[in-house]
Amino acid sequence: MNSSGNSDVLSLILDGTRLPDRQLVGGKAWSVAHMQSLGLPVPPAFVLTTAACREYFSNGGAVSDAMRASVRAGIAHIEAVTGRRLGGSERPLLVSVRSGAPVSMPGMMDTVLNLGINDLTEAALARETGSARFARDSHRRFCEMFARIVLRAPLEALPHDAEPALWRDMVAGGCGQELPTDPYAQLDLAINAIFDSWNGRRAKRYREHHGIDHGMGTAVTIQAMVFGNSDANSGTGVLFTRNPLTGEARPYGEYLECAQGEDVVSGSHTPVPIERLRALMPEVHAQLMKAAEVLEHRDRDVQDIEFTVERGRLYLLQSRSAKRSPAAAVRCAVEMVQAGIIDEAEALRRVSADQVRQLLRPTLAKDINPAQQTVLARGEAASPGAGFGIVVEDADEAERLASAGQPVVLSRPSTSPEDVHGMFFAEAIITERGGSTSHAAVVSRQLGVPCVVGCGHDSLQGLAGRMITVDGSGGIVFDGHLDVHHPQEDADPLLRQLHQWAQARSPLRAYVVGHEPSAPDVDLESDDAEQAAVRLKGIRSAVGSLLNTDEGVHLAVAAGLEFIVVKQVLPALLAACAVTGNQQSEPASGN
Repeated sequence: MNSSGNSDVLSLILDGTRLPDRQLVGGKAWSVAHMQSLGLPVPPAFVLTTAACREYFSNGGAVSDAMRASVRAGIAHIEAVTGRRLGGSERPLLVSVRSGAPVSMPGMMDTVLNLGINDLTEAALARETGSARFARDSHRRFCEMFARIVLRAPLEALPHDAEPALWRDMVAGGCGQELPTDPYAQLDLAINAIFDSWNGRRAKRYREHHGIDHGMGTAVTIQAMVFGNSDANSGTGVLFTRNPLTGEARPYGEYLECAQGEDVVSGSHTPVPIERLRALMPEVHAQLMKAAEVLEHRDRDVQDIEFTVERGRLYLLQSRSAKRSPAAAVRCAVEMVQAGIIDEAEALRRVSADQVRQLLRPTLAKDINPAQQTVLARGEAASPGAGFGIVVEDADEAERLASAGQPVVLSRPSTSPEDVHGMFFAEAIITERGGSTSHAAVVSRQLGVPCVVGCGHDSLQGLAGRMITVDGSGGIVFDGHLDVHHPQEDADPLLRQLHQWAQARSPLRAYVVGHEPSAPDVDLESDDAEQAAVRLKGIRSAVGSLLNTDEGVHLAVAAGLEFIVVKQVLPALLAACAVTGNQQSEPASGN
């Protein structure tokens, strides 16, 4: 297997002896190698690179002989490390197959777990573990995921008490294609599906929304399975090294007993706080907390850690910079400077203008007494802020109505990557299932959209078409359109601190309307970007709604303006710093 650093490398074994290029192996595989290099417990793995993805598409969606040989060599590596064999009748190896782009795209692409299971390997797992229930549960999970992700079968769930042969018949009946029982046939099809997911509708829409290059491709990480569903001393969870909602500097996470990771992130099951793991297995909890401390210290950023406990033994599956709410982004950035972890320039890079705009979005008015309002549902506060709109239960309808100017709240039993385009347009999101680390919660925080999750089974039924207000900070869904409060940026000490740092580095000054030192030279209120670029030449100052966007600020910086007049000062200063790279100057003293 080629292990050079060249951009045409198709695959790499991940063993922690070297850190590969993130652009080549994707964030997930880089994380595996990084954690291995720190001596943390990580299941063995290898990766098909983004170069392999580009080769796949250049070959018309076909895997080359060279790539297929790399896959076989990678499986041989995992077999050698684990002492197991893919498809073996004794000590069988099962693997996970996961997508992993060079940039974080949480919840956007696909994963297949328990690959390699069939009737023979199920029986072997049952003999080895003494648990036929666990082996059958793993088999069912594989059939469901493979059918949904790879074969695109329209199946919600398979009956738990049925035989695997019936499951395979149901899958074939649903999509007209057989579910393969040969592990290598399963693996080949899964790899194709993961590569294909890069060009799926939801992934494309996500990249377009976030300005991510369509040409970079995704890697595919293939890793030995560890089983959180194997017994009572097993489980799975997600840990944040700091609270992703508030930024509070203490670990925050969720745990689900006798489950696999997909149960948590999909929102199909509602987990419990991470303190449950401390009560069940204090030594495992302590080991996890120590690993979290090591990872945050080494990466100098808040970490989002996926982990599994198999029969009392901890395994880390991934660690990445955590997606966080705008409030958490600001608090973490300022407090990490104060703690000497990062400098002021880095703090400004970690808080975007859009995050501050989101933070200054309306919240529920302080004089509203929830006890005096009609409460339709209560759940877990997953992304702060308040939003109101007409309830819609379909992502396509949310996009259609919002594009027509109607504020909407997207209501789903639980969200999946198929709902992301609707989430972009929603004023708020509510779900019946899931916790604060579910897909709905993670994506909502990244988008800065108020979100309440885990409201309860059927709790949101009958709300379609109804005007509601969602309090994402309190976890409450109210009837009707309630009054909201508009925060002021100078009232928050953390925002004032960011303002001070940004003002010292910004290439221009920004003032709110009415506080400018002199009348602006031009008013861009009715200008588009092309017109503004012409009118800004040779002047000192400007006002207009275009300047309340990053694009407008960038035009003002490019034109060399001395000052602009805007609705909110800090977002303009952050956008100005970002376009010139001035965050990189003058690091904070003592760092």
